[in-house]
Amino acid sequence: MAKHAVLSCGAKMWKSLACKKSELRLDLTLACGQTFRWKETAECHWTGVMGGRVWTLTQTDDTVWYYVYNTHEEQREKRDRVRGAGGDPSQLENKPCKSFKGAVRKIEEEPLPVTALKNTEEEEELLRDYFQLNVQLGDLYKEWGAADPHFKGIADIFTGVRMLRQDPTECLFSFICTSNNHISRIQGMVERLCQTLGAPLCKLDQTSYYSFPTLASLADNNVEACLRDLGFGYRARFLQQSAKQILETHGLHWLDGLRNVPYSQARDELRTLPGVGTKVADCVCLMSLDKAEAVPIDTHVWQIAKRDYNFTTVNGQKSITEKLHRDIGDFFRKLWGPYAGWAHSVLFCADLKKFQKLKEMPQPKKEDSCEGEMRLAGKKTKIKTETNETVKKTKTKSACKKAKMSI
Repeated sequence: MAKHAVLSCGAKMWKSLACKKSELRLDLTLACGQTFRWKETAECHWTGVMGGRVWTLTQTDDTVWYYVYNTHEEQREKRDRVRGAGGDPSQLENKPCKSFKGAVRKIEEEPLPVTALKNTEEEEELLRDYFQLNVQLGDLYKEWGAADPHFKGIADIFTGVRMLRQDPTECLFSFICTSNNHISRIQGMVERLCQTLGAPLCKLDQTSYYSFPTLASLADNNVEACLRDLGFGYRARFLQQSAKQILETHGLHWLDGLRNVPYSQARDELRTLPGVGTKVADCVCLMSLDKAEAVPIDTHVWQIAKRDYNFTTVNGQKSITEKLHRDIGDFFRKLWGPYAGWAHSVLFCADLKKFQKLKEMPQPKKEDSCEGEMRLAGKKTKIKTETNETVKKTKTKSACKKAKMSI
């Protein structure tokens, strides 16, 4: 059975991309509520589905490492080619390798990698596009910090929080599930949605991975009842009707086309869909439609505005209206500029309960535990070399002493 890849076990099977942690922190970016399909499958290793492929990502201080798994279809094709050449398909099975962590010894299997050169180039481009690595995040942090003392106070702790550029269909229908919901429950819903309506991609350990459903599969007349049985409640109707409306009224490529229209137009068009309010529309604009100025406003962000920026409303307003949503968004756009949505996500991330311990921890300059584990073998080699050199020097000194004594 194929297992989730770990960098310390067969690093030569991985590919790398130069990227400093100040430009991208996987642990913050993938777990702050932008996307719901990435899970930490080993310490500092994140596995998820992106671009119809299953990936495992990890990083060191200046490098992002990625491993792309073959899908079921690709593995079948490879076995067919081997059979056609008169070979033994069993030789394609994953081979075990040994991994060490402390005194614990584990036997792990390496899944089949994608090795074709053209795939390597395509994968790197997918990764760069997904994380929008063309945007210099460090420069933006400096600009935001210069304009906003509060942001500057948390920037050193919450570095590398980057906006993803997700598939618009996946982003839209994932965020329709977020209504009156929390991150862990949303993750469960999105996973069930993919298991039920998506196509199987591969199985690692006991976890099966699926593609995100197509618009056609979401629009099927039986989907609402099916999803209600799976616990989606009223959201089941919104999912099915939105997909149906897109296909019947706008066409298959309408969502992608919203990347090419102004932010206000894209937001207003999204709001015509069932289950899509201003907040969900802004999330989709920011996280998949290239609208960096979109600032999604919910009660959480409203509290940040009141607590940290003394944002006030008239008459003690207790609910978020369209006017309040616009006013808070304009306040942050004026403060942070054209990438206000990106800056907002840093503050949102810093305020999540799961990350509060980071504020209490000292920020070590030395490499963290993740990187330390990956370099363990190199350190052992260095220690051994230094020990040998020390022994040689000791022997030399001893020989000199003996020579002096004989003289």
